[in-house]
Amino acid sequence: MKQLLNDHSEVNSFEKEMERISPFELKDRLIELADESIRRMMRTMLNAGRGNPNWVATLPREAFFTLGRFGLTECRRDWECPEGLAGIPQKEGIAARFGEFIKEQKNDEGAKFLDKCFRYMIEEHSVDGDAMVHEWTESIIGDQYPVPDRILKHCEIAARDYLAQELCDGRPPQGEIDLFATEGGTAAMCYIFDSLQQNRLLERGDSIALMTPVFTPYIEIPKLYRYNYKVTEIPAGKMSENGMHLWQYDAKELNRLRDPEYKALFIVNPSNPPSYAIANETIEQLVEIVEKWNPNLMIVTDDVYATYVPGFQSLMAKLPHNTICVYSFSKYFGATGWRSAVIALHRDNIFDRLIARLPRKRKSEMQQRYGSIRSDVEKMRFIDRMVADSRQVALNHTAGLSLPQQMQMTLFALYSIIDKREGDSFRLKMHEIIQERLKALWTSMGFTLLPDPLRAGYYSEIDLLVWAQRFYGKDFVEWLRLNYSPLDVVFRLATETSLVVLNGGGFDGPEWSIRVSLANLKTADYTVIGQSVRAILDSYAARWKKSLPANV
Repeated sequence: MKQLLNDHSEVNSFEKEMERISPFELKDRLIELADESIRRMMRTMLNAGRGNPNWVATLPREAFFTLGRFGLTECRRDWECPEGLAGIPQKEGIAARFGEFIKEQKNDEGAKFLDKCFRYMIEEHSVDGDAMVHEWTESIIGDQYPVPDRILKHCEIAARDYLAQELCDGRPPQGEIDLFATEGGTAAMCYIFDSLQQNRLLERGDSIALMTPVFTPYIEIPKLYRYNYKVTEIPAGKMSENGMHLWQYDAKELNRLRDPEYKALFIVNPSNPPSYAIANETIEQLVEIVEKWNPNLMIVTDDVYATYVPGFQSLMAKLPHNTICVYSFSKYFGATGWRSAVIALHRDNIFDRLIARLPRKRKSEMQQRYGSIRSDVEKMRFIDRMVADSRQVALNHTAGLSLPQQMQMTLFALYSIIDKREGDSFRLKMHEIIQERLKALWTSMGFTLLPDPLRAGYYSEIDLLVWAQRFYGKDFVEWLRLNYSPLDVVFRLATETSLVVLNGGGFDGPEWSIRVSLANLKTADYTVIGQSVRAILDSYAARWKKSLPANV
């Protein structure tokens, strides 16, 4: 690879080849180049290509480990032998024993938080104390299969409250929202695509729409042979008067969804990589499209970055009957390794209605597929079909996110709820960190980023052609396009400065854009990245000026 990068013509050929692969696969190639640069130049690699944050939420983790101690106490209470074996937690009287345990841990911050969690659930939902603490204890010990398999009862209550607060701005839709706990947002995506097909809600060759730029699996999955959907992209193509991307959608493009030919719409909101929430006028337009022209439109919204936009409202809140919502706890709580996410679906939804309208032959196929689980398959809801499909039906009894994962999810959810009541300090600090890093990046490139209430800021997508025109004019842009590959910048950053960023074109964003994660480096590192990007752009400009005739 080193030799490839020594000759300009071979570099161009290599870059053209790399344009065809996923940006996350490209990232591995860039890391190799950055590592090589480190060895050669004795530098430190700065990897801004990863979305994995460099923070963790501490208090819900402290509570998790404290609960683990209580869980082991309960196991030993049942029975214990010196060979290292113990029984399993018993339900009767466990809430009282939990209360005594908490009192004994007076200086333990995790115990104090667990007490707050217990009181919140009792006061807000009148839950049975023994039933809840028994669920918590078995979850921390992990001694059972998840029951119910879709999501634990008290985990669902806590997570539902969290989604109402964070994704619906405290104004959830009327009616019941059901949740399915999954192994991260990526598993949620796979389950949704699979079950839409298994239940004949989407067939091979059907038309779907993507609002772009978008997280790469939503681009790549529909192309797979088993799906082979006709994909229409609705780009966030709006520009400001001074030629900057607004990362919002043109009304004319959205109106294409009026055609009932489009059966499904997939959205990441706030977007990845631009990291902007959809404007309210766009949401209202989508509501109008569904209500007036395309009532059967199935919507999947991936809202993992919602917590970084104050007052965020998901399409789940605005179009609850048409929308499946995916939410991951990974980013906000620094918990990508926990693989904790949920699929949320209103109990009254278009997915169940469409299944009810399937032709008799299709219903017979569904009876055959799900008949081993229950006799009244027609009454089986779509969200429960997803659970079954996630384990190929026959293994339905082993479905469900692991008990410890669901317990940590419960604590994450309750942490955010309780923190908001006590001043919202976690959220405010999180936003402060992101904004500091964002400012460092853009200021070092020579631009002051104006405030925008729709900007999440978890990522920043930088369109280099916009900057090229802004600093040097249209002629320079054309020269740049003619002489270099859009990937040249990411390769130069890796080889010359040991910086790793992703190409925005891989997310179906502007071809010459790059994605910088604001989550995983220190603030000072973003100053270095911004300066390096600007320096590379200036070096192109210097070459361009040298190429001009002397009299120009």
